[in-house]
Amino acid sequence: MVNQPLTRREFLGTTAAAGAGLLLTSCSPDSNSSAAGKKTSALSKLNIALIGCGAEGQVLLESLMVIEGINLVAIADVWDYNRNSNVRRLKDQGFAVKGYENYEELLANEKDLQAVVVATPDFWHAPITNTCLKAGLHVYCEKMMSNTIEGARSMVQTMRDTGKLLQIGHQRRSNPRYIFALNRLVNDAKICGRLTAAQAQWNRAKTDDFGWPKHSELKPEQLAKYGYKDMHQFRNWRWFKGLGGGPLSDLGAHQIDIFNWWFGSPAKSVMASGGVDYYTTHEWYDNAMVVYEYQIPTGVVRAFYQVQTTTSAGGGYFEMFMGDEGTIKMSENPSITKLYREDRAKAWDDLVAKNYLRASAVASAATDADKVDVRETAPLLQYDIPVSFAKKIHQPHLENFFNAVRDKNVKLNCPADEAFRSEYVIHKANEAIVAQKTLAITAAETEA
Repeated sequence: MVNQPLTRREFLGTTAAAGAGLLLTSCSPDSNSSAAGKKTSALSKLNIALIGCGAEGQVLLESLMVIEGINLVAIADVWDYNRNSNVRRLKDQGFAVKGYENYEELLANEKDLQAVVVATPDFWHAPITNTCLKAGLHVYCEKMMSNTIEGARSMVQTMRDTGKLLQIGHQRRSNPRYIFALNRLVNDAKICGRLTAAQAQWNRAKTDDFGWPKHSELKPEQLAKYGYKDMHQFRNWRWFKGLGGGPLSDLGAHQIDIFNWWFGSPAKSVMASGGVDYYTTHEWYDNAMVVYEYQIPTGVVRAFYQVQTTTSAGGGYFEMFMGDEGTIKMSENPSITKLYREDRAKAWDDLVAKNYLRASAVASAATDADKVDVRETAPLLQYDIPVSFAKKIHQPHLENFFNAVRDKNVKLNCPADEAFRSEYVIHKANEAIVAQKTLAITAAETEA
């Protein structure tokens, strides 16, 4: 975990906004370089296209429609039901977009693009991204990079060969709250003390498989052309091997990436258990439990991850980093994000004064009656991170990408070579479930 200096934007925010919360509008410490009086790039208005208008594509569209300085000129989706409804929706909101069935048609007709956003099923990520990079376009590709390690590695190589930018959609890496917590609280203030463990989860209740409106089915030859055997598989591709990577890929990818990011290196081993325990129409596991082992400068840290897809119980989706002096519980949901100070640690009053953190309104002192056993630790004081941002969850990450396209001095928050290290250990977790044993991971393996 490399310590980073306090940026001017963070310094102004933590001093001027003390007591009132910290509003960070930039998506990373260096992503706002063209906003502070610098001359803007000639590409101040970027022509972009969205490839894939499914569930994730809809989420990204919500951000793309409100980001200034981009011109959404085209979308592509193999399902005419999706494609046509989105073209109508965008035109109703003032976007003069064209719709295409596939990315080949889009690239053949749209000659003035600078970048594309890829939100197709995972198994299409590598071929689409590689083609777009070779066509001279910068690419923002959703995670997972690919449904295979080989596909993900090919994307990194194409990025290097073409010199084009490739951002992977691990959007927490551009979340101001996560950036602030890592840089200021973990690295600067060291509020956790010695990190000893981590855990994360994303549990979801049982849900029905996706259906489709009557008379909207793709023809069998179209389904086969794009890699699907039927409409059920097309609509529920995340649960099928060869198309997606199951819940560890769908959900775990975001949070396991946080383990790697905050610990500063990939895991050195993984063990896991999982299975198709509930659903009868899926190929990938319903539930999985994973244990990673990390080697950091202060010693070994074990990180536990679980995704239970038949229950929503367990306190929401979060990542928790635990040390001998404090614990940080992070989530994209700010109501779940909390800091806890151990009694043995020095007081955090100076950090409150600097607006690095804020005493929680729900914090309360424990009484003897609250403890049911002498070995039980008394409830700890809770604190909040005084960082908020009035943007959609994916917006800062997309903005970081577009700013990097405009200004070569802006660095991507999640370039493909960095994302590959995380995605490799996610693939290894799926392998560990099959192997039913601990798998070693070398540093060389995680380099694309």
